[in-house]
Amino acid sequence: MATILFYEKPGCANNTRQKVLLAAAGHTVQARNLLAEKWTAPRLRQFFDDLPVPDWFNLSSPRIRDGQVDPTRVTETEALVLMLADPLLIRRPLMEVDGDYRVGFDPTEVDCWIGLGSKLNPAGRLRVEGDLETCTRTGHAPCPPPAPA
Repeated sequence: MATILFYEKPGCANNTRQKVLLAAAGHTVQARNLLAEKWTAPRLRQFFDDLPVPDWFNLSSPRIRDGQVDPTRVTETEALVLMLADPLLIRRPLMEVDGDYRVGFDPTEVDCWIGLGSKLNPAGRLRVEGDLETCTRTGHAPCPPPAPA
């Protein structure tokens, strides 16, 4: 089983559900506050690998929802500058296992990567209740701000 550095927004319901799935599969989850982490552009960039820049963003971020940031119109460099200034723009979670970096939580991809120990449904997808990545409060009041570190 893996030891996972798991960068989350404390209090995020989906990050909590993700950590429970990982722990239930026997992994050790070391949670870190994504918003309080001292990021640098090169360090943050590792998590995005060859994903298109728009896939780096947390689409539930207030600045994206309000139209202040359009992830489809920024370069890689601009995206990193924006994220360093406002970590709420970073798609969550960020995960690191033995020098392998990932962003987001698609249960099937995570299962292929490190294993979730769950049975697949007939469509070849993990049996998981609901969306584990999109903020459950989207369209309602924004998620509460994180507690002070």
